[in-house]
Amino acid sequence: MTVTLTEKAEFRLRTLLRGATSETNTPAKGIRISVKDGGCSGYEYGMEVISQPQPNDLVSEQGHVLVYVDAKSAPLLEGLVIDFIEGVMESGFKFINPKATDTCGCGKSFRTADCSSAGTPCN
Repeated sequence: MTVTLTEKAEFRLRTLLRGATSETNTPAKGIRISVKDGGCSGYEYGMEVISQPQPNDLVSEQGHVLVYVDAKSAPLLEGLVIDFIEGVMESGFKFINPKATDTCGCGKSFRTADCSSAGTPCN
């Protein structure tokens, strides 16, 4: 499973994880990335701060950030690059997915040519 964080994304996530730990007094261990059916293009990205991975999550470390990938979503996320952009009109995490054949205007949902992922149905 290959999910890559750019240097900017890794820095932002490290900062986010530190902030999440101080707010809850529960150590935030990493981020969990998943895909669910929805959004305006068919699939929608999910990213959440978690302290404990799900039993079947795939685990990797990017710099100083633990990345957990939902096993059912993994086929749709293979090769994903997560970047962080900052601009006058838009700031936030950007998902660059080689599996995506189409994306919506906001960049938070996508469509693939292959709807055979066992964990997530296509719209």
